[in-house]
Amino acid sequence: MNSFEIIGGKQLKGEIIPQGAKNEALQIICATLLTPEKVIVSNIPNIRDVNNLIELLIDLGVKVEKTGQNEFSFTADNIDLEFLKSNEFKEKGKSLRGSIMILGPLLARFGKGYIPHPGGDKIGRRRLDTHFIGLQKLGAKFDIDTKNDFYKVDASELKGTYILLDEASVTGTANILTASTLAKGRTTIFNAACEPYILQLCNMLIKMGARIYGVGSNLLTIDGVKYLKGCKHKLLPDMIEIGSFIGLAAMTRSELLIKDVNFHALGIIPDVFRRMGIKVEKQNDDILIPQLDEYEIATFIDGSIMTIADAPWPGFTPDLISIVLVVATQAKGSVLIHQKMFESRLFFVDKLIDMGAQIILCDPHRATVIGLNHKTPLRGIDMTSPDIRAGVALLIAALSAEGKSVIHNIEQIDRGYQEIDTRLRKLGAEIKRV
Repeated sequence: MNSFEIIGGKQLKGEIIPQGAKNEALQIICATLLTPEKVIVSNIPNIRDVNNLIELLIDLGVKVEKTGQNEFSFTADNIDLEFLKSNEFKEKGKSLRGSIMILGPLLARFGKGYIPHPGGDKIGRRRLDTHFIGLQKLGAKFDIDTKNDFYKVDASELKGTYILLDEASVTGTANILTASTLAKGRTTIFNAACEPYILQLCNMLIKMGARIYGVGSNLLTIDGVKYLKGCKHKLLPDMIEIGSFIGLAAMTRSELLIKDVNFHALGIIPDVFRRMGIKVEKQNDDILIPQLDEYEIATFIDGSIMTIADAPWPGFTPDLISIVLVVATQAKGSVLIHQKMFESRLFFVDKLIDMGAQIILCDPHRATVIGLNHKTPLRGIDMTSPDIRAGVALLIAALSAEGKSVIHNIEQIDRGYQEIDTRLRKLGAEIKRV
């Protein structure tokens, strides 16, 4: 198990370019299974979760070639469906949350699929009901092996239908959307997720020949076609990484220029950080975070304490709740952080408390943070990363803290952030991998 050793309390400076979007990459790579023709995808991040998914597709028979820096071609013209029954697939699928999104494309193109219960972060319950109910409404029939947590699915005749999702699940929407592109007739998905990742997936599918209407809204209409062709697609910059770098600049009182952010796709993310008192300056398609000695959390118009909560898009993404919480520890003022979606995502705050942060964990979903306004710096400690987002939040805390910190289990961070230690050293951070 690898670790990061960090000497904190140093100001950083320079430019940084965000990687391609991890969450988009997982959906787009799975969607390449919809066609036997070549699909070229660029700006793919070199991270553990994405690389594991690419390996899974190679095992399935997809021809994968590296065609440039962070660019790959995928040709799924000879898929080995028997591999889906193997113990190797069961083990690999269980270790990767993104593996669930191969199901929709497999059902659409081959009429059958197999999937183990996928893994991922241990941040609370992550239901698959939205995926399964939507696919069942299209005509898929599930045979569930409860003992081995393995699902066999028959979808020999998918037919378009009206689907009202019980939750605006991003991965659930992606699975149902890809399955419906080759289904007979018209499918309507209401309460669909409308994150930029889904908009990007829709645009790619349209380039492949899919007929999709309502792109960017929560009401998608899909007229099934008989065949999808190859295309080229470029991933967005990772909005979660961009938010992480904004938080890093504020915590370390540094001036950072975040390059090529595709600003219009960030939604309310810049405004949420502005509510924290951070100056977020748009410069063309870059973001400048100027050096600030302090940043003050705003209050509501009536003077009551600010609450920051996650919500389905265009609300604030839950993947940045951990970052905002850490940023609040050195702000001026107080804030209530409300993480609605996952009941275990805030449990990493005990490590921040050990570092000297003033946090009251009200319940599994809410924490009140009393900002220290840099008057009392956090102190370095020995800690373990519990998941991707909390891991980076703890990394930001360590970079701002006095003294030495050690973060163990950094494989969790590597799942979502490309060469983060190398990129931080270029900004002046004192961090090494051991």
